[in-house]
Amino acid sequence: MNTIMTYTIPLPQAGQSIGSFLSGLGYSEHLLRNLRRTEGAVLLNGEPAYTTRLMQEGQTLTICLPEESSSEKIVPTSMELDIRYEDRDIMIINKRAGVPIHPSQGNFSNTLASGIAFYQQQTGQSFPYRVINRLDRDTTGLLILAKHSLSACILSRQITERKIHRQYLAIASGRVPLTGTIDAPIARVDGSTIERCVDFFQGESARTHYRCLSYNPKFDCSLVLLKLDTGRTHQIRVHMGYIGHPLPGDFLYYPDYHLIRRQALHSFLLDFSHPITGKDLHFQAPLPEDMSFMSLPENMDQKLFSPASF
Repeated sequence: MNTIMTYTIPLPQAGQSIGSFLSGLGYSEHLLRNLRRTEGAVLLNGEPAYTTRLMQEGQTLTICLPEESSSEKIVPTSMELDIRYEDRDIMIINKRAGVPIHPSQGNFSNTLASGIAFYQQQTGQSFPYRVINRLDRDTTGLLILAKHSLSACILSRQITERKIHRQYLAIASGRVPLTGTIDAPIARVDGSTIERCVDFFQGESARTHYRCLSYNPKFDCSLVLLKLDTGRTHQIRVHMGYIGHPLPGDFLYYPDYHLIRRQALHSFLLDFSHPITGKDLHFQAPLPEDMSFMSLPENMDQKLFSPASF
């Protein structure tokens, strides 16, 4: 089912071409090319129009967003979903541990994609499966799904321009310093398709800011708030291990399971602008049960990294 976007042309945009007007709304050149190739995708006052057509005040521009990809091959699977927000453009999911985002060889059903496909069946919706920010299988927390091609291209640009602000919570072994920045490039470990390491010769730049929220001497571990300047694979897990404070339960980098059975990492906060309305959105997801032995401080809002620090 295609998404229909309707615009009434205001006076300041009178005389603009359709293509220029849509570019100003965030339509990418790739999406505009798809519109040009799709018959009936662009209508001005109900009539087919080229994107070079100049518009007049008060005209109605209707866009039928083309969808290139489909989720038809994803196996729908009944799954408990923690949906924190949904409208026709986006969905915010609080992902639980043990759920991969995408199907892979040998795992076609126990994935978030499968759960979303089942949810679509139950609610009568139909939209391609597009995850904007990614999390490892055993990392919990907040994810953004784009429900059509326009929200996807605008959100992807926001990711590239670092306008989607994310903060993470992790439990790290030992007493972590109060604050710090880890600036250490990350590369793939030789001979491994999965594992990463700090490598100052072949690695890609990676920077992680951290703030210790509390230390628990009983468990000899710290609750840490983290913000990333880059998004390298396993960045938090690798960087925290590099400074001597690995995440317990991490099967790849620190397989110590006496506190938790998976890496103690949670996507805690999302701040971004709605891709269509421009409204500022803010979401937080509480610590999952298996991390709740380290409670959040009462003045948590004062501990967050400020937007000015991004």
